Amino acid sequence: MPDRDYYLKDGESQMRDQYLEHITKMFQLLGEQEERASVEAKQVLAFETELAKASKGRVELRDAEANYHKMSVADLAKTAAGFDWSTYFQSLGISDEQLAKMDVEQPEFFQRAAELAANTPLDDWKTYFRWHLIHSTAADLSTAFVDEDFRFFKQKLTGVKQNFPRWKRILQEVDHNLGEALGQLYVEKKFRPEAKQRALVMVDDLKSALRDKIQNLDWMGPETRAAALKKLDELGIKIGYPDKWRDYSNLQIKAQPHVLNVLAASAFETQRQLAKIGKPVDRTEWGMSPPTVNAYYSPTRNEIVFPAGILQPPFFNAQADDPVNYGGIGAVIGHEMTHGFDDQGRKYDAQGNLKNWWTAEDAKRFQERGEKIVQQFNSYVMIDDLHVNGQLTEGENIADLGGVKISYAALEKALARKSVTEQNQKIDGFTPQQRFFLSWAQNWRNNTRRETIRLLLQIDPHSPGKFRVNGPFSNLPEFAHDFQVPDGSPMVRPPDERVQIW
Repeated sequence: MPDRDYYLKDGESQMRDQYLEHITKMFQLLGEQEERASVEAKQVLAFETELAKASKGRVELRDAEANYHKMSVADLAKTAAGFDWSTYFQSLGISDEQLAKMDVEQPEFFQRAAELAANTPLDDWKTYFRWHLIHSTAADLSTAFVDEDFRFFKQKLTGVKQNFPRWKRILQEVDHNLGEALGQLYVEKKFRPEAKQRALVMVDDLKSALRDKIQNLDWMGPETRAAALKKLDELGIKIGYPDKWRDYSNLQIKAQPHVLNVLAASAFETQRQLAKIGKPVDRTEWGMSPPTVNAYYSPTRNEIVFPAGILQPPFFNAQADDPVNYGGIGAVIGHEMTHGFDDQGRKYDAQGNLKNWWTAEDAKRFQERGEKIVQQFNSYVMIDDLHVNGQLTEGENIADLGGVKISYAALEKALARKSVTEQNQKIDGFTPQQRFFLSWAQNWRNNTRRETIRLLLQIDPHSPGKFRVNGPFSNLPEFAHDFQVPDGSPMVRPPDERVQIW
């Protein structure tokens, strides 16, 4: 299931029962009799529950320092005794020498997994692996498997009523497995050079605005400030598509059952990743395909990445005016930049190393401000009595607030290059500044099913779209000023309640 809490919380017993029913049906589709399938389903749930008990929760997993444990294969063998780690890695084609050091994120989990490896009957392991093979491939098999997989993981968990047509699902598979091959075609048709150039101009304005903010922070001392500016100066920028396209020539796609081609693609990607061990990091590599409507900041590479897919309306329109684009993709760019300085991104230095560059006093001041935004978002109720989890969403909330604030300042820089008439031009009765805020709000309009909301509140580090708008805006005096919102209104926080970080 999507999260450890589904296995452990008292309130999720109904979902566990439905999960058991689903596993049973899947085993029946493999040819098992119902009674035997039911027994095996219970074995799977019991096994996964043991693993869930040994797993950290999502809030704990956000802590970069608490989840960094550098060790050798010999160290891992001592920590998680009972499993032959050397043989395991050698079967993957990796020698102990290649893995001189590795990061074991959750030692307690691997300790428990090793205990289970030593004490669980072989037949139970076979059942567990058979389940995960069918679970991981169900969406690529025949209609009966596809429908049962959809019934539980989409209908039950998210409330979706109807599956995508097959052609859309296949297109998603192509993007997932051959993303850069598909991306070359996408870029040729959908991403013109002038769009990339305009996006780069916006990035320059945003970097300049963030530099101004850092230089003028009243809560940060000179030592930390200098390190923050260095990190900003060395921030990598990737726009649109890779400079070097991925080579898929070793991936053989044949006229055979679809699932076999999916497995071949999975094996190809596994080998591509394993081949990186012991080699220098390839900083030209992208973690998203060009058609993806998303963006990311990589703390270990200190870079922001914006695929061509998000550089389209409504986030970005090369034909639109600056207020619309700075309120759209500009605030997204600022959001990703701010991730380098959120509660976890701030723990990485300019080269992407997990290294403390903060003085104790500045770290304390930052944490006080971070806790304030945690409490703000903890108070938001989405549906029924379900609150936003301020701790789980802290990094994204800091990034939203910083992104909007930085992009607003960047817009002012862009407008300063315009004529006085353009600086004050109203469109549909709205000033440039108002259009900026409206553009960010339009990005996060959505209509979400209650089941999906319940799921996302539990697993998603982003706040619901409503609060990605209302949260930052209520903290910004610029919003109140530009829309002439009076003090005491729900969207205007009193000065002592406002969060000001970057």
